[in-house]
Amino acid sequence: KNTYETANAIKGMSLRTAQQYLEDVCQKKRCVPFRVYKGCIGRTPQAKEFKMSQGRWPIKSAKILLDLLRNAESNAEFKNLDTENLTITHIQV
Repeated sequence: KNTYETANAIKGMSLRTAQQYLEDVCQKKRCVPFRVYKGCIGRTPQAKEFKMSQGRWPIKSAKILLDLLRNAESNAEFKNLDTENLTITHIQV
């Protein structure tokens, strides 16, 4: 459930901004808004960025998705794609 919410938070972002966002989540500077699985989720003012009130900092899920993005970046470099223009359009958990 945490990974689902984290993946939805980075959907539509570019690769660099998604990596920076997940690093900020690991340092608890920014939160992940919980939209679907939000029962018993505490409220935090950091969720106002997404016009939500409930959010958490799923560090384990953020690290897993960082590894996934690093893998996607290396695949793009292998295929001679421009890694600066990569955006996350589809992510499935």
